[in-house]
Amino acid sequence: MSFGQEWRSDAIHVPAGEGIQRWVAGDTYSVKLTSEMTGGALSFIEASVPPGAGPVAHVHKAGAEGFYLLDGELEFLNGDKTFTARSGDLVYVPAGIRHRFRNKHVHTAKMLFFFTPAGLERSFLNTGDEAVPGTPPPAWDADRFVEAGEILKTLNINIDFFPEENQ
Repeated sequence: MSFGQEWRSDAIHVPAGEGIQRWVAGDTYSVKLTSEMTGGALSFIEASVPPGAGPVAHVHKAGAEGFYLLDGELEFLNGDKTFTARSGDLVYVPAGIRHRFRNKHVHTAKMLFFFTPAGLERSFLNTGDEAVPGTPPPAWDADRFVEAGEILKTLNINIDFFPEENQ
């Protein structure tokens, strides 16, 4: 029986444990979907954030970001205010909002997050270090952040960094 519709089979399946693994600023990121894979629609990343880790406060000038906490707790910055997101919580950050997350607890937090439209995943792929199994990710010093910032400029990724005064 036909209902006059054509079906496609272009689904993307990324098995557990696969993706492009990168260490960025003490965190481990597994890029599951890239801009090239989704035609620019979105990118999707799994993150492991150890105690004390997380990015510096920043603003995406174009594009939104969403976070879904799988395990643990993360403190999020929303403009100048903070709140705690816990397992099962979703955080959506539209373009233009100063934000960051930080693990202020004793256990590693796990989350999934996405960018829409896609493209910002290139910041992880191009600035991050290749992850080495069985080794913890190194924290970045000030020079490494400067180096990453220079790489981002070459990628034409519109991110501004706004460190907090107590960082």
